[in-house]
Order: sequence, then structure tokens, then C-alpha cells
Amino acid sequence: MKRVAILGATGSVGSQTLDVVRRFPGEFSVVGLAAGFNLESLVQAAQEFHPLVVSCQRHEDTLIALLPPKCRVVSQEEVASLSEADIVVAASVGRAGLVPIMAAISAGKPVALANKEPLVMAGEIVMAEAMRKGVDILPVDSEPSAIWQCLRGEDKEVSRVIITASGGPFRKRSPEDLRSVTPEESLAHPTWSMGRKITVDSATLMNKGFEVIEAHWLFDLPWEKIEVVVHPQSIIHSMVEFSDGSIKAQLSLPDMRLPIQYALFYPRRVENSSVSRFDPVETGALTFEELDVSKYPCFRLALEAGMRGSTYPAVLSAADEVAVELFLSGRIGFTEISDLLDWVLSKHNPKSNPSLEEILEIDDWARRMSYSWAH
Repeated sequence: MKRVAILGATGSVGSQTLDVVRRFPGEFSVVGLAAGFNLESLVQAAQEFHPLVVSCQRHEDTLIALLPPKCRVVSQEEVASLSEADIVVAASVGRAGLVPIMAAISAGKPVALANKEPLVMAGEIVMAEAMRKGVDILPVDSEPSAIWQCLRGEDKEVSRVIITASGGPFRKRSPEDLRSVTPEESLAHPTWSMGRKITVDSATLMNKGFEVIEAHWLFDLPWEKIEVVVHPQSIIHSMVEFSDGSIKAQLSLPDMRLPIQYALFYPRRVENSSVSRFDPVETGALTFEELDVSKYPCFRLALEAGMRGSTYPAVLSAADEVAVELFLSGRIGFTEISDLLDWVLSKHNPKSNPSLEEILEIDDWARRMSYSWAH
């Protein structure tokens, strides 16, 4: 039985990870759960799965008292590095995932990586530490998982990787129209059910820019070999072209439980009857469109920051986290997300070869600057 620790256990990916665990009670046990501020849901999950440890940024004695006997309250880093864990699912949102992920890697734990920001912020540091410790980073996000699956059994002669994007809910709206977009509209993704932050990032296509940076670090790919194409049906999650011109693609209906399950069971594939199957006749045509970068300034900023390197991606990640929060709270408009990011990036003095501590300090600076822009 594989013992699992889950970071971000009450969020979208964390909850779906628990769904997978429920489907295979003889395969997995939950030994650690960490959450942000949703203590109620964390306690409910702890009552169901009886982990050894839990962690939450919110503490209420009346709820803590409802935890199962012998369940200890510890830090997120302690959940991530728990000696009893065989694998750590990293599903926290934003910066919150970086330090626990590094703790898991340092403890020699394989990491099923669902959140992009740690690799955006500190991809070189994360991957270097994983290589030093001999730790596998198993992609859970659907697009890098698809690339990973396509690369299995192949040599390294990759001509290009094609990452697909649904185009989000505003694919057919003009740039002028986007000024009036409301938070409610941005949260209505056409094909995926995700958390609030990643859904807004999908609407701005920042999410896709993050995936390009993520693929660069995960698969050691040059920037010029990574392309993005719009695929509204979200059936093909990524494609890999090899030196002979052959292309492999990974197809499935949009369901995060599939890449979660693939990472948890790796290298095995196991049937899950609750995951719907792709029917090509019922689906009909699969279409592709060129990505109009002019409609998605956040995507352009992400590519520029990734290719500039040093501490620019860390600034981008922090500023985007604040910008999405400000947009969802009604303090800035949808198109002002990219304006805020552009301004903060323009104020940044980059630092070459930063340490993890310096990246976290730069993250703090970028957040302060982002809030100051909105006031």
C-alpha cells in the first residue's frame, strides 16, 4: 500500500486526489494532509482518512479537538517530509507550495507536482535539488503529464513539444470587450473545473505561459522547441514531435483525476470506472487555431519573463497571484491584470543565480509592489 501525503488537500486538485484514493482503498493510505485556511474541510478529510499528521494555517481549538486520536498538528514542511510518506502530492496554490516541495525533495520523497508556481519561481533550484537527491518529479497538471506520457519509452530526439490551450471563456471576444469582464464570467471555464486562481489564469492564458516555463524545466527543453496552439475541445492535452516527424499525442476527456491517478500509480496504469472515456464519434471534430498573442498579454509577459530568466519569473508569479486576488475582489479590472504585471516587472532589478531565500525575498517585494500599484 502506497502512503500518500497531500499538500493543498482541500483545494480542487487535493480534493480530486482524495477521490482517487477513495476509489482504490487497497492501494493507498493517507498519512498526511496540509491545507491553507479551510480547517473545516481539513478536519472532515482527517476524520475520513485518519492521517498521522495535518497542517493548517488557521487554528481553532474547537475544530482541532475533532481530529482523530493520535493525529498530530504540524507544519506544512513536516507533512511534506514525513518519514512514513511514500509520495507527496503537491497541490497547494502559488508560493505556498515552494518551501514544502523543497522539504519533500530534501527528504527524498517523490513529488507528484500539480501546482506550477514553484517551478516558475525557482525551476532551476527545484530541479537541481531533485537531481541531487535522486527524486522523481511526477507531473500532475494535465499538459505536462501528457508530455511526460508521450516521452515514455522514447529517446531524447525531440523536435518540438506542442502544448494545447482551450483559449478560455473569452477566446472569441475582442480585446476591447475584455475590459468589462467580471470575476463571475472569468470563473466560467468552458471545459475544465478548477480552483478560482487557476481558472482566472486560464482566462488570461497566464496559466499557459506558466506551463511553457514548467515544461522548460521539467523536460530540459529549449524555449524554441515549445509551442502553444489553441484546441477548444481540450481533448488533446499535449503533443510531442520527434526527429523523424512522428507526433505522439495524449488524449482524454478533461478530468484531473486521470493525471493524478497516473502519477500515483506510476509506472502502472489502472482502470478507474469513474473516469469517463473518450468517444471519437460522439466528440466529432477536434480543431486547432493559432494562438493570437495580442489578445493575451499575460501569456506574452510570461514567455518574456521565462526567457529573461534570473528572478523575473519569481516576480511574475508573485505579482500574478496578487493581481488575480485584486481582480476577484473587484479592486482592479480584468485587463488591468496584465497592466499590473507589466509595471511590476519593469521596476524589477534582477538577481543572477539567486538562492531560495533570495527568491522568497523577491517574491515579498513583488507582492508589496503589486498592492501599491492598486492603491
